[in-house]
Amino acid sequence: MAQPVWQDPVPLSLDTAPVPEYGSGSLADLLPTLVAGQEVPGFTAAIPELTPADRNCVFLIDGLGWEQIKAHPDEAPFLHSLLPTSRGGTGRPLTAGFPSTTATSLASVGTGLPPGEHGLPGYTARNPETGELMNQLRWKPWTAPKVWQPYPTVFQLADAAGVHTAQVSAPTFEQTPLTKVALSGGSFLGRLSGEDRMDVAAQRLAAGDRSLVYTYYSEVDGKGHRFGTDSDAWRGQLMYVDGLARRLAEQLPPRSALYITADHGMIDIPFDEQSRIDFDEDWELSAGVALLGGEGRARHVYAVPGARADVLAVWREVLGEQFWVASRDEAIAAGWFGPTVDERVYGRIGDVVAAAHDDVIITASVNEPHESAMAGVHGSLTPVEQLVPLLEVRS
Repeated sequence: MAQPVWQDPVPLSLDTAPVPEYGSGSLADLLPTLVAGQEVPGFTAAIPELTPADRNCVFLIDGLGWEQIKAHPDEAPFLHSLLPTSRGGTGRPLTAGFPSTTATSLASVGTGLPPGEHGLPGYTARNPETGELMNQLRWKPWTAPKVWQPYPTVFQLADAAGVHTAQVSAPTFEQTPLTKVALSGGSFLGRLSGEDRMDVAAQRLAAGDRSLVYTYYSEVDGKGHRFGTDSDAWRGQLMYVDGLARRLAEQLPPRSALYITADHGMIDIPFDEQSRIDFDEDWELSAGVALLGGEGRARHVYAVPGARADVLAVWREVLGEQFWVASRDEAIAAGWFGPTVDERVYGRIGDVVAAAHDDVIITASVNEPHESAMAGVHGSLTPVEQLVPLLEVRS
């Protein structure tokens, strides 16, 4: 009997990684398309399927991806009924951008720029000026916001062009640096309850002949992280936000378009050693690594001086069948962060970038205990994380 021939593992080809639809169908293209239809100077309609409206409202539901809506018609009957309206009636989703995570996506939404330009390339990223790991969601350690992200937001430019502009969100977000660099411009109206946010958003939409209103809800994502998307807690939040979306849609003033979208989807990862690879306990993966950034499914790996090639080789050998593992230049050349990467952003991207293909994450139990305990996660290029709705209601 012939003996089986041992073959070395074959790493995933980077050519097989789905690249976000920057320039035609990503989150970064949404607001530029809407304000181009409102005749704000300097913008063109990047998403050709959308029809202009005088009054535009964007309702962003954190963590509610395209595949989650498709899979839950009973819990989200209103949102599910709108799936055929997505992306201008084509029934297609948008892509979030890479990584598919809140700080990156909200910056893409608000600035109309891909991550390689706005410069928030992950949950955490190295600050080349200080060598420290910067948490771009919590903005720690403190970094001058306008230095980190110098571009104006679409809201600011629309407001300057005479569009009635407002954000309606939780009061706690009003003064955060992320809001300042990504979502500021016009009026910020803080409201605690989801119902109040929907009501105020409709009121602000009616307040101008040309209006741009943004509103946001976070707890679908929060329950997903804590309990997973297969939990009663998550399904309860989905049912609640479905009602919020209907409430807002029923109050639209004339000449309005409501777009319901998300910053990313989510995937549940089992709590076992095969599915959760602990960087802090793995001597192979940690060898030569100065900083581990990003998050479990989208890692930025920063090597000690002189170790870059070795770290890339080891990560590709150990993880290459489960992750797309790229050098910084390979990830940039593949377009993961957009068509271009600004010089100030280049060093924020890891020497090695690892994006999960399989149902697996790289945890860090010592340095990231909270994140390592999450049931539901996101960040990578897979459809369940990357695809987001663009559901539409018009009046």
